[in-house]
Amino acid sequence: MQAKRVFITGASSGLGAALARQYANQGATLGLVARRGEVLRELAASLPNAERHRIYALDVKDSAALADAAADFIAAAQGIDIVIANAGVSRGTLTECAEDLQVFEQVFATNVTATVATFAPFIATMKAQAAAGQAGARLVGIGSVAGIRGLPGSGAYSASKAAVISYCESLRVELKKDGIKVVTIAPGYIDTPMTQVNDYAMPFLLPAEKFSKRAVASIASGCSYRVIPWQMGVVGKLLRMLPNALYDALFSNAPRKKRNI
Repeated sequence: MQAKRVFITGASSGLGAALARQYANQGATLGLVARRGEVLRELAASLPNAERHRIYALDVKDSAALADAAADFIAAAQGIDIVIANAGVSRGTLTECAEDLQVFEQVFATNVTATVATFAPFIATMKAQAAAGQAGARLVGIGSVAGIRGLPGSGAYSASKAAVISYCESLRVELKKDGIKVVTIAPGYIDTPMTQVNDYAMPFLLPAEKFSKRAVASIASGCSYRVIPWQMGVVGKLLRMLPNALYDALFSNAPRKKRNI
């Protein structure tokens, strides 16, 4: 599938910006969403066919603003091929700390609820395209290897990414008959601003540009679920197979993401 019209949230840096560059190099028209309008403008200006891309400076927790952006992009691009709900945040959390309840709420609002709000405005158009013989549009959720098993100190992030994985699976089955593909990409450790604050070893760390090339290929193939890099997929499967007692013993003292960063 050669994508022509791609809508990406969390596009101002990290995985989102890397995906934007990959698709722009393929000649796609992009809708780029992030809170930082000036950074978005700089990114769009640096891409091939800069005049075709549209930017939307908004917070993905604002579902009405997302719906307006979706409607504008569909009208301008005359349809949609791929929607990537990439916006996400990661915070170290401890349930025992009362102030972290608000952090949990913010992480879920950004990582989970905003994924739903990103997809929802596009589904009617995708169904209409499929009915007209243009089946195969993609909704892409960005999960994480951290969603495969809960990591200590990362309760909010692990739980939110597990929710994204399960939500996308539900949606994939719901929309199969409508000719819409739902793809889940689960990154391992990717070199982005989100991981650069970690002060512990990150196995199989992958540059964002390499990640984006593999992700774009996986999305084009229409696969249902892909862990990138593949080595972390093997690790994830092994961790899922561990009995709880052994997993608990191995990970109870694992390094933890810092809180409030």
